[in-house]
Amino acid sequence: MFRMEVVTMTDAYTSTYEVIVVGGGAAGLSAALVLGRARRRTLVVDAGEPRNAPAAHMQGYLSRDGMPPAEFLARGREEIARYGVDLVRDTVVDVRRSHDFAVVLAGGRTVRARRLVVATGLADELPPVPGVAERFGRDVLHCPYCHGWEVRDGAFGVLATSPMSVHQALLVTQWSKDVTLFAHTLGEEAISDEDLRRLAAAGVSVVPGEVAELVVEDDGLTGIRLADGSVHARSTVFVAPRFAPRTGLLERLGAEMKETPFGTAPVTDETGRSTVPGVWVAGNTTLTSQQVVHAAGDGYRAAATLNNELVMESVDAAVATGSQV
Repeated sequence: MFRMEVVTMTDAYTSTYEVIVVGGGAAGLSAALVLGRARRRTLVVDAGEPRNAPAAHMQGYLSRDGMPPAEFLARGREEIARYGVDLVRDTVVDVRRSHDFAVVLAGGRTVRARRLVVATGLADELPPVPGVAERFGRDVLHCPYCHGWEVRDGAFGVLATSPMSVHQALLVTQWSKDVTLFAHTLGEEAISDEDLRRLAAAGVSVVPGEVAELVVEDDGLTGIRLADGSVHARSTVFVAPRFAPRTGLLERLGAEMKETPFGTAPVTDETGRSTVPGVWVAGNTTLTSQQVVHAAGDGYRAAATLNNELVMESVDAAVATGSQV
């Protein structure tokens, strides 16, 4: 059994670090692990709001398949502590950049670092249909790779939120042949003739009309009620949330942003380096790593590149002054 304790900041903690990691999810903890093993004085600031908190288990992560998200994070915290990484449960409310970064915490402390890793994640903005938010992560799902096996062969409903919902409906037929696409506010007329033919070929039914609410009985989803009062029996609903990356800190620092099909995201290179010197971005904040295993890889890559930059910076400074590192 893993202990769910959180290291908290005390007066014994320094206010100066080489790297501050903002975010204590998979990306942030992975980055911190690499930095700790690279002997970098590192602080993780964790607001304690993991995106996958509603889910009972996480799937598709080799050797961690089926592990509860809380246990995964607890293991990560224990691992980074072995390498001297500090962790504080707090929220960053401001960040200022001069010769280094001054990070202001909601608890009143200001800590400084030479480099930042922003792994603040994203928020899932769900359609305002009664029952969707309440059942999200249980029988309202968005990722069949994360949860499809667990609900396989059930009666699936796909709640249309954009033209991409057609793709989602086609995709989930790999996990069940009983799939219905509810056109909802998208409207059946917004679905192209080609897509209608593809849906028919895949055996997906299309139901027009606005969805009024999800029907829940005995703490389980049993159906979808339309605005006309009709109820369609379904046991699982797939929906595509709007992704809202938490980029406030990056915007304060003047990071360049870009529009993507999934929302506004920071501009980064392949290692996660942002357009602000000394700032890397990892995990869901980038809008390219929306699963735990990918986010962890992002954090690893960003931390390794960051450490390499610090090593070269120290070596070049030593060459310039005729000294040794």
